[in-house]
Formats: sequence, structure tokens, C-alpha cells
Amino acid sequence: QVQLVESGGGLVQPGGSLRLSCAASGFIFRLNAMAWYRRTPGKERELVAWITGRGRTTYADFGKGRFSISRDNARNTLYLQMDSLKPEDTAAYYCNTRNADYPWGQGTQVTVSS
Repeated sequence: QVQLVESGGGLVQPGGSLRLSCAASGFIFRLNAMAWYRRTPGKERELVAWITGRGRTTYADFGKGRFSISRDNARNTLYLQMDSLKPEDTAAYYCNTRNADYPWGQGTQVTVSS
């Protein structure tokens, strides 16, 4: 059974940082390109960043220079380091494969507010 468990969200002031984690199980993590997505109420879920099994990364324009995706294949864990956070980054953040092959986890809420 596939499980995706996101953590690390919270309330942070504008300009602050957070590091999100995603613990994956039930599939061969190292063979899959993995991604972070986010969703705000009333909007479609959008791709934030993704990383191949070998570590090649791609970012949405809004995250370039501020976000960094990484992975630890030995721990089946995906990370998202978010710096210089803005109020518009407020969203629920989710992980999945690049093709969103598996059921979504519960997500982790990021709120950027002063």
C-alpha cells in the first residue's frame, strides 16, 4: 500500500524559511521522479518542483531561486527547502510522483503571514 506522508509545514513570517519532508512507502522510491505540488482553496493543484531519481531538478517559475527540492533515496524521503517565503506561497503542500501516480496524502499546510 502506497503511503505519502508530508510534514514540516507551519506558520512563518514573510521572508522566512521552512523545510518540508515527504516520507514515501509502498513503491520503489528511487526509480521514480518525485514532485512537490501545492493547492490553495479554489485553485487547481499546481506543480512546485520535481526531481528525477538521479537528482535532476526542475522548478516552477515562482520557486526558482527560492525553493530547493532534494531526495534521500536511502530513506525514501523527499524534501523541499523553501526560503524567502511570500504570502502567496500560502497553500497546502503535497508530494507525489511526477505523474501523480498515487493517492494524495494529507498534505502539510504552509501559511506565510505577519
